[in-house]
Amino acid sequence: MSLTIRHVRLPFLAPFTTSFGTEAERNALILLLDSDGVKAQAECVASVAPYYSYEDNQTALHVIRDHFAKLLKDLPTPQEFTLKADHVRGHNMAKAAVEMLLWDYHSKRKGVPLVRELGPSKGYADVGISLGIDKKEVTRKRVEAAVERGYQRVKLKIERGKEFDIVKSVRDVFPDIVLSADANSCYRLKDAPAIKRLDRFGLVYLEQPLEHDDLLDHAKLAKEITTPICLDESVTSADRAAQAFDIGAAQVVNIKPGRVGGLGNSMEIAKIAKKHKGHVWIGGMFETGVGRSFNISLASSKLVDYPGDTSPNEKYFTRDIVKNPFTMTGGRIRPNKGPGVGIELDERYLEKVTVKSWKIF
Repeated sequence: MSLTIRHVRLPFLAPFTTSFGTEAERNALILLLDSDGVKAQAECVASVAPYYSYEDNQTALHVIRDHFAKLLKDLPTPQEFTLKADHVRGHNMAKAAVEMLLWDYHSKRKGVPLVRELGPSKGYADVGISLGIDKKEVTRKRVEAAVERGYQRVKLKIERGKEFDIVKSVRDVFPDIVLSADANSCYRLKDAPAIKRLDRFGLVYLEQPLEHDDLLDHAKLAKEITTPICLDESVTSADRAAQAFDIGAAQVVNIKPGRVGGLGNSMEIAKIAKKHKGHVWIGGMFETGVGRSFNISLASSKLVDYPGDTSPNEKYFTRDIVKNPFTMTGGRIRPNKGPGVGIELDERYLEKVTVKSWKIF
């Protein structure tokens, strides 16, 4: 049995700007497990800098190598691993990478697709698109192209002081599309008057307007605006999701498996949202085809009812590290049919884009 972690670097087709800053490439940690001929893969969604989360590639590598790798040696189920890994506080992205690796491994051992292991499936994932901050004319052209391609929801990244102009410039031209906005935590409760101005645009939701770990102020803000609030960074566990719905801090949750510690916790959050008559969708973290394959399987669940940020990777990269990247038809992507996540690694290209590799055992 062996476990290898590769740091790969894939340049983006175009820089992507949010209120956090601008990214020009994806630096990913790819986990490769081989046991008795069963080869499993997963991706850690941390990045090079701790902007979205306190986790980054270095912390994730450390936690996986020094704390979680030893838990892998008896090949626990994903559920067993989650229980064993609970003694490590936080570090959900590292936990999720190992947990998803085990989902892929055990699904492949059974010879069944991961999507089937996750429960009742729609058989497809509804797809939306997320657009970074750019010049108005560039954004409008990108929205037009997205609508023509059939994306079921367009999400605009916004930032304090520019939110109204960014959304208005699109809504004026596209009055009927399903539109949302993502603030990436750049506002505070005192900014409620500026946020309230967005109510006129009929957004399906406003994503994470306030601080990354806040619930209480989001509940207060929800009483002052009519636009539904979607939480992202604030929901890090099933318990946090339940609290958010209980106090009225959210009507929608963006589920990112890496942020919440894996697929098992993701499914629990989706069940909590359904219980509270809320909505969920699956977010993206610029994953390669490895990480995206898990997202598509999860987004195909019948518990997921809103289009997610699961665009085909041709939107981000000139070339992916899988030979069978996803394609979108009619605003939908279907999960792979093969065992596990069903990806076929492009070994030659993977080697080319590998910056460094660690043989863990």
